[in-house]
This record gives sequence, C-alpha cells and structure tokens, in this order.
Amino acid sequence: MTSFSEFAGSLTYDAIPEEMRAVLRRSFADTLGVAAVGSTTEISSITKTIADRLWRSSPEIAARMIFDGRPVSPAGAAFAGAFTIDSIDGHDTTSPCKGHAGSAVFPALLAVADSLRASGAALSGEELMVALAVAYEVSYRAGLTLHGTVPDYHTSGAWTAVGVAAGVSRLLRLSQEQTRHAAGIAEYHGPRSQMMRCIDFPTMLRDGVGWGAPSGVMAAYMAELGFTGAPAITAEGEAAAPWWSDLGQAWRVVEDTSYKPYPVCRWAHPSIDAARDLMRDNKLSSGDVARVRIQTFHYAVRLAGHNPKTLDEMTYSIAFPVATMIVRGKIGPQELLPQVLQDEEIRRISNATELVETEHYTRISIGKRWADVTLYLKDGREIMSEPRTPKGDRDNPMSDDEFHQKYATFTDGLIGKDRADEMEAMALSFDALDSKGLGRLIDLTVAPLDR
Repeated sequence: MTSFSEFAGSLTYDAIPEEMRAVLRRSFADTLGVAAVGSTTEISSITKTIADRLWRSSPEIAARMIFDGRPVSPAGAAFAGAFTIDSIDGHDTTSPCKGHAGSAVFPALLAVADSLRASGAALSGEELMVALAVAYEVSYRAGLTLHGTVPDYHTSGAWTAVGVAAGVSRLLRLSQEQTRHAAGIAEYHGPRSQMMRCIDFPTMLRDGVGWGAPSGVMAAYMAELGFTGAPAITAEGEAAAPWWSDLGQAWRVVEDTSYKPYPVCRWAHPSIDAARDLMRDNKLSSGDVARVRIQTFHYAVRLAGHNPKTLDEMTYSIAFPVATMIVRGKIGPQELLPQVLQDEEIRRISNATELVETEHYTRISIGKRWADVTLYLKDGREIMSEPRTPKGDRDNPMSDDEFHQKYATFTDGLIGKDRADEMEAMALSFDALDSKGLGRLIDLTVAPLDR
C-alpha cells in the first residue's frame, strides 16, 4: 500500500488520470465564481480585515488575498480566502465526506503559489495541478477516515487541514518525513468543530475551512523547519488503512465530487430541484400553491429555516430556499440579498411548508441525498414529485453551459466581462500554463473586484 506521504512526494502529472484533471479544472473555475460573490459578504470583509491586521508578512514571502490584492502571509491569505469562498455555499462538494474540499484547498494552495512567486520561484500549471491533486485526494480520504472512525460529525476544516498540509508540502518540496509531520501537525491543530452546531445555530462559523486552510498551510511551513507532529491518524495506521489501501490506483475525487447549481446547503438541493420541476412541468405560479410537504432525510429536516433572519440562516435552511424557488424560479446571487428575506410571498410559502423525516430516506442518504416534494394547490390538487437526488451529482451532471451560466451569473456586475472570460478560460486549462501564464491567472484572481 502506498503511503500518503509517498503519494504526495512522488505523484507525477502524467500519473494523474485525465478525468481527475478535468474535475480540478472545473472546480477551479467554479470556485472562482463563488469567490467573487463571496467577496461581497460581511464574512469576507471581516476576515480580510483580520488577516490584514494580524497576519502580515514580509514582501518576499507575501501572498495576496483573493479578489482584494492586499499582501499578507500565506496563512493569512488562506484564512481570508477560505472564509470568503465558504461564505457563499455554492462551491464543490463531496457527499460521502458530507463536506467540501475546494473551499480550503484552492485558497490555501493559491496563496502559497503566490508567495513562492513573490520569492522568485517559477511554478507551472502542471506543478500546481499535481499539488491540487494531492491536496484533494488526501483531503477526501482523510474525511472518509474521520467519518468512519469517530461517532460525531466534524466540519470539513477537520480533514481539509490534512489535505492542505500535504498539498502545500508538495509545493514546498518537502521530504516524505516532513510531509508526514506536516499532516500530523495540521490534523492535531485543525478545527474538529461540530457541523450540526452550525446547522442548528447558523452563524458565520460555517464549515470550518476558514481555520482548516491556514492550519494546513502553517503546518507545512512548521514541518519544513523541523517541527514534529506525525502520525496523522486519519492518514496512517491500522484504523485508517481501509480508506487508503487503493491510494494511487483509484481516485476518490473523481468518484465523489459533485457541484451545486444553487448557493445553499447541498441537503436542500433535491427538494429545490423537485419543486422547480413541479412548478415548470405543471406551468404553475406561486399563487397556485397553498402549502408544501417535503419528505427527506434526518439531517436535512434539521435545516428547517422557515423564517431566516440572516444570510447564514438562509444558507443552512430548506423550507425558505424551496419557497424561493417556487416564487422566483431560481436561486442565485440576487436571492442572497437581504431584501429577499422579507419577501412576503416567499415567507408565506416557507411558513406553509412541512418537513417530514422518513426512515427510508435517512437510511439511503449516505453517499447521496434524497427527497420528494408534494405541492398542495389552492384548487385542491396534490402534485407529488418522484424521489430525487440533486442535480450536479456524478449521475446527473451539470453541462458545460450550465457551469458557464453559473459562473457568468456569479461574476456579473462584480468582474468585467473581459476579465471574467479570461479568468474562466485560464482556470479551465490552468495545467497547460507555463509559469508566466500561471502568474497571470493568479494576478487575475487577487485583483480587487471591478465593481
């Protein structure tokens, strides 16, 4: 069995399957669109201010904050970037891990890449691809191990810290032993925060990646100087072995990555999709709907959220986003504005929505998320959907056009079209860029919003 540290140190670009490369290209562009909207949030503003105040760095190793440009330390840029992306719950996801890798991995590795560039190092797109592949794959497997070996449900920051440490170790060209220590440091100091606390009490805490990303970055730099921390129990040892036995032969990222058409919790997506299709196929308007019943799995029912008062509460809700889809026919950046929370028609339908947990959906919602929706119409009819899983899963993928439309919608009004188009095209082919081209892409991602 290949150890994670050997995998991190020896992986070559040619050994990465094209299907894996395609996922990372897609995630790169998709994440940048989410980051653009995220940069308008209060979460982003606060964390960028904190990074600027408390995480400054010398010019020769500085990294610039995403869609901001101010130079801070690599850890500071990872901190602010991860919180910025996570502030809009529209980034890539992995249902088996019940979380997200890209929201930690991309801001962390881009921060270190920018710092290396500031120090005079040349980094190509192929090299960044290898580091991203390491970070993602190690993150997913550490996440599966964590969920498989502990009874409580931790945020993504807990296991992405380990993957970030491995990916940054690759960028810094650490030895296998140093990489082992980096992962151990990151795992030990990473945020094993309780996910259901965020579901039950939605605030700005989000999914833990805001601390997982800088924990992984700091861990790699500490290991480089000789700080010890091995072993990472989610990446090595007998208990972890079942989730690592095929490392290098199978790619969890290819199998488990899915994408979000809507910037709200993934658990709400099958219900949103079902409501959308019922409204469209039956040519209904929201005025036709008297009430709604959603049958789904246990965790989704805990989202609730009939009367959210903040963006955080709306993001981690199910009744309100479903009502938003019924009323507006879409959920995009405009549906994340404060005035939407006061929309009387959305609130009417949200308050008339019943959430029902079924044992069947709870049992089968392991690697996938299931729900069905019934609309009770004012004319007495009842229209029920088929059981649904979300759009964007591997068996129901988003098309290239749907990805582009999401990106265009998310960047519209925030980034000029020429810049947005160039950034999207470069992200979708980033591994073909030489060091100069990759530098140009990084410059585009750290420049302030154009609005």
